[in-house]
Parts: sequence; structure tokens; C-alpha cells
Amino acid sequence: MSYIEKNKEAWEEAFDNRDPSWGIDIVQRIKTERFPFLEKPMISSIEKLDLKGKTIGQFCCNNGRELLSLMQSGAKEGIGFDIAENQIAFANQTAASLNSNCRFIAQNILEIGTEFYNRFDLIIITIGALCWFKDLSVFFEKVSSCLKKDGVLLINEQHPLTNMLSAPGEDNFNESCPTACVNSYFEKEWIENGGMYYMTNKNYDSKTFINYTHSLSEIMSGICGNGMVITEFREFDYDISGMFSSLDHKAFPLSYVLKAEKVR
Repeated sequence: MSYIEKNKEAWEEAFDNRDPSWGIDIVQRIKTERFPFLEKPMISSIEKLDLKGKTIGQFCCNNGRELLSLMQSGAKEGIGFDIAENQIAFANQTAASLNSNCRFIAQNILEIGTEFYNRFDLIIITIGALCWFKDLSVFFEKVSSCLKKDGVLLINEQHPLTNMLSAPGEDNFNESCPTACVNSYFEKEWIENGGMYYMTNKNYDSKTFINYTHSLSEIMSGICGNGMVITEFREFDYDISGMFSSLDHKAFPLSYVLKAEKVR
């Protein structure tokens, strides 16, 4: 079984064990707030784009809330992809409740078909997506294939330098020195069986999650090596992962926004 197939089983298990409150506020917040579920720096980049009548997509869309929020931009169509079938069913139910022209597809991102090539004016990648792919060059090749020429990629992710840190609850966390770099920046594979806490609000013996850390050079090389040019890169000193909020505004890079455009 491939690492992606194992992760699919683990994510579907996590969704089946989700906390009852998880995701229940999506419809109400989208009806009453401007771009809920998106970080302010991401919103500022989105608002510089003219998305009226455009087709937008999200790779690793989870429960669909970010893409559904983004439909407030006036986009014509939204398409989200995620590997977990039960999360995709949830996302499609939410889209129906909002009467949104947004649909979600259960799909291994690396196997997205040619019918979606040259389809999107914008593709977004948000927190906790890149780590599920072993080879980012292959991942960004698929992103580039699905973008139209001059299409835009926007990424809002955890900063790679945080992979050197330990978070509260981890074995090597030192409360007296939370900025201690205890992991290698270049450490690659992480195998976990402790569940997905942010979705379930509990620790449990779960099916195996396999994720990968990536350096900035891997991310940027993967983008630039697949026909895209980076036009914006902004770093921020606050956490969006829920793991390092105690380090907010203490001069450590914790998150970033990257914008790239497809030029060929």
C-alpha cells in the first residue's frame, strides 16, 4: 500500500471520529462574514486578483470551507480535490446548503485527470497540505498542468523553519526553551499513529499518517521548475498551525504567503 493510500485511510478514520462541533459553523459564517476561514494575508493577496467569472480550485481542500469562502469573490466555478471520500461528501453537502457553484472531488491529487488541465485561473494551497506529498516537484507539476497560462497559485502555509521546533505535547519539547531547534531542517519522513487532534479534539491510536517536511528550496524549486514564476513571498511572525502560538510575534518566522504565476 502506498503512503497516499495509508493517509487516505487515516484521514477518513479521523473524519469519522471528528468532534461533533467540527465544521458546524461553515454555512453560517460564510453567510455572515467576508472570506471566513482564510488568513488576512491570504485575503489581501486574493483581493488584488479579479476573480469574477473565473474558475478557482483548491488542492487538499479538506472539508471545503476555504474554497466555499472564496466563492464570495464572484468566481464562476469552484472545484476542490481531497483524498478523503467522507470529507468530500461533507463538502458537497455544505455546497448544496449554500447553493454554491462549487463541487468537490475525491481524488489523489497526483492522479488528477487531463480533463482538468488548463482549467483554473487560481489554485490555492492552505495550511497543512504540502506535507502530505513526498516529492513536491511531482505535486507542482500537477498544479502547473491544471492552471491556465497566466493562472495564479497562492500558498498560505506553515513556515518550513518550524519543522526544526518541537510543539507542546511532543516528547522533545522543552517548555523552558520553546525556540530550541531539536529537529533537522532537512529531516524528511514522519510516521505518526496518534490521530488528528485538530479534527477530533482527542488523542487516539489511529491508522498511520505519513507526512514529509520540505525546505524552502524544495518548495520554490518545485514551483519554478514547473513553468511558474514566484511573484510574491511574504513571511510572518505568527502561527497558523495551532502548534506554535506561544511564539507569536517573537521574531521567529512561523507562516508565509507565496504567489506564483504560470508563464508556460
